[in-house]
Amino acid sequence: MTSRRPRKGKSAGPPVQNGQLKLVIIIASDADADRLMKALIEQGYPATKISSTGGFLHRGNATIISGVEANEVEQVLAMVRAECHARTEYVPVQTLPFFGEGATPSEPVEVRVGGAIVFVVSVERFEKT
Repeated sequence: MTSRRPRKGKSAGPPVQNGQLKLVIIIASDADADRLMKALIEQGYPATKISSTGGFLHRGNATIISGVEANEVEQVLAMVRAECHARTEYVPVQTLPFFGEGATPSEPVEVRVGGAIVFVVSVERFEKT
């Protein structure tokens, strides 16, 4: 195990012990992901953004992964809540997968977009080469 860059206001400590490191996996809309990445990096959290596409609306998403200490998970989750807001939009019914192609045109459908889905996973081992 290796230690990482210290968070703002913290000094570098000993390497992370087994079970104290968590991998936070965040799936957010492209609109929210850039703000979240900026906030994470400004606070000294490591973050990697991977472009992805949602299966429901086929829109661009980003999967952000960050390895943090167990006692920092709540701080990261608070940042996710602050930057990734759910909202509603109206989309043409033909774009929705459960109607499919050839659906008769009608009023747009209100759908929930944005927000984030977060997974927190224990890390058994971490090495940086």
